Amino acid sequence: MIRSRRLAAVALGGALALSYAGPATPAHAVDAPVAVTQLSMTRPPEVQYLWAGASGFRYWLPGAGSPQAVWVDYADDVPPGHAGPDDLATGADVVGTRTAGTVAQKHRSTGATATVTLPEGHTYRTAVGWSVVTQDATGALHVLRAAADGTTRDLPVTGLPAGAEPTGTVVTGGSVRRVAVGYRLDGTVSTGLVDLADGTAGVSVPGATEVTFNDRWLSAGGRAIRVDAAPGTAPAPVSYPGKALAIVGDQLLSGNRAFLGAGEKPELTATDLGTGARRTALADSHGAIAPTLDGGALATAGPASTDWHIHRVTATGDGGVTTARVRTVPALRATVDGLMLAGGELLMGGNTTNAAGYDAVHAMPLDTAGRPAGPHTPRARLLDVSPCLGGDAACPQLEALGDGRYAYLSTGSAGTESVHVGIGPNAHGSAPTGDTRGRLGTGTGRYVLYNGGTSGTQKVADFARGAGGEIVLSRTRTAAAIWGQRLWIPGSAPGQVVAYDLKAKRNVATVDTGAPCTPSEIQAVNTWLYWTCGASGPAGVHDRATGRAIGVPAGQARLADGYLVRENRTTHELLLTDFHTGTAVTRAVAVLPATDRNTGGHTGRWAVDRFGGQVAHLTEDGRVALVASGVPTSPLAQTEAQTQAAPGPTTAEPWQPVWQLNKPSTWTLTLSDAAGTVVRTLDGVSTAAAVRASWDGLWDNGRRVAGTYTWRLTAQPRDGHGPGLTLTGTTTVN
Repeated sequence: MIRSRRLAAVALGGALALSYAGPATPAHAVDAPVAVTQLSMTRPPEVQYLWAGASGFRYWLPGAGSPQAVWVDYADDVPPGHAGPDDLATGADVVGTRTAGTVAQKHRSTGATATVTLPEGHTYRTAVGWSVVTQDATGALHVLRAAADGTTRDLPVTGLPAGAEPTGTVVTGGSVRRVAVGYRLDGTVSTGLVDLADGTAGVSVPGATEVTFNDRWLSAGGRAIRVDAAPGTAPAPVSYPGKALAIVGDQLLSGNRAFLGAGEKPELTATDLGTGARRTALADSHGAIAPTLDGGALATAGPASTDWHIHRVTATGDGGVTTARVRTVPALRATVDGLMLAGGELLMGGNTTNAAGYDAVHAMPLDTAGRPAGPHTPRARLLDVSPCLGGDAACPQLEALGDGRYAYLSTGSAGTESVHVGIGPNAHGSAPTGDTRGRLGTGTGRYVLYNGGTSGTQKVADFARGAGGEIVLSRTRTAAAIWGQRLWIPGSAPGQVVAYDLKAKRNVATVDTGAPCTPSEIQAVNTWLYWTCGASGPAGVHDRATGRAIGVPAGQARLADGYLVRENRTTHELLLTDFHTGTAVTRAVAVLPATDRNTGGHTGRWAVDRFGGQVAHLTEDGRVALVASGVPTSPLAQTEAQTQAAPGPTTAEPWQPVWQLNKPSTWTLTLSDAAGTVVRTLDGVSTAAAVRASWDGLWDNGRRVAGTYTWRLTAQPRDGHGPGLTLTGTTTVN
């Protein structure tokens, strides 16, 4: 598990300031989530079938951490009615429960019951349908069945070869009329079928491994024979991939290999026992399979743990098989050790395997309402995560950058920290700080803020397009925030905040926030600047677009677009303060679990989307709930761009501009020649809130002409709020 770094607890608090209206909702009156999801284990859950008959089945998930078994009824099937224990076919809907000396039987559809009492000295071997098989002290096998008067009828098994000694192995299969028994004769072990109607033995095959049968075939030890074969018929060799698991109709079903050879796929194969022909019955099938009492089978299959299903396999009229999905099996839940939201993506940190060292961040796309729009996929591994610091509020500390990437701190072999950025499954950027015991500040796109722990130095790491990173600014540590390419820091006068352009390397704006102090904390999102005067002082938000000063409650908070979120650590309410109208109104959006593995804080058990999204939080059972903020997003805007021309460009080294926007978009990029003619059109959907395009220098018709081209980016907000955005510039082709 990821438990190696914790987010710094931001010291916020004190008296309310300016025009803050205070909480308007009672304690624990919370918003209903728009969706609840989870971080799922990569390996599909193991399924154990406890009973499978004509009306349905019962299964258990051993890895789910619960002894609870699940009953599933077939919706449209009519199981055989109850006609008494002597009608063996109706036993396909009978469940047997064994206790000391008895087997209680119940017909599921009608509720009719019967009881089989084991005679003194008999050892229970198995039960199937209305029948119970035992073995007496001499080794002889018996078939027991309830009689109409409540007694138990005893049918000794007859017809085994002379001198045969039962091994005690009794196997059930796809039948309520027969069982397979093992016996030893002249030192050779064989498997034979016993007719449960009268206890007589029938066909047999040498061997006792991979025993499968139904009312048409018996297969064991790599040989098979028809149940109605004439006396003296020799079993025929049968070849199949994997392990024999069941026989349905004339098809032997096999698969379930623990290890697959090169080029082999996990699938359920049907081999025709009459012709030897093979076909794939179920692709992506591995794990549990079980024959059913009515002659069919159940098998698990699916392309992923989050798309995992139980299929019913039944025989067709010509002896073949058909499959139908009858149950979706939910993936097992992995522990979420970190949460992020950015640009319509939910990012969850955790280990989705059972192997150590596979901590990673997994990304799940969300629709504009905040609901999952697809499964989660690994985004990037977490490497050498820095150790937790006392008093931190989340571990590890994570920062979503709004372009599909995220930042965290790592500690190298020399003991010093680097700002790490996860780019892809095996791609990481790293910017060494030379410091230790630091804390991660905010970041947007390419820029990440680092607050040194031992030197009192503040640094900005730049992660442009590639995997590398570098420290581009070092200064004395103060309150600071990054939004786009601007670093916001305190000015020389109380309440003053200055914007430093990280590209131009100069101050470009000064804002009077109205704070009565030099801010001890600054956060920036779009035109909003959040400040606080510390634990004993007020807090507020300044709107740079209108010049309004808005009082907000103090507390450990996270700024988003038009609102901020904080957790009340006494009541465990997650409180959202909406200030976009100029007046702060607070409501409870969730009540978090009273017990947690850290001390709260954003990225620990809750997160907000600064790039035009929602709120996420952990639930009592370890899932993730998504809650709508209810606050309209700001108009689409650019916060930073990387559009410098690339040499060539070529197919191998294309021009790859990046426009960091403030929220997700759909986009179209046109390239026009000197005459104004559009020669190439590209389009796509932003990665989180970043537009990433790639042009190889070729026209739509495949031509390549050197010169200067005008590019025009037209982006539309994916949430439908506000107007589109148009940006222009030039690039070259050599």
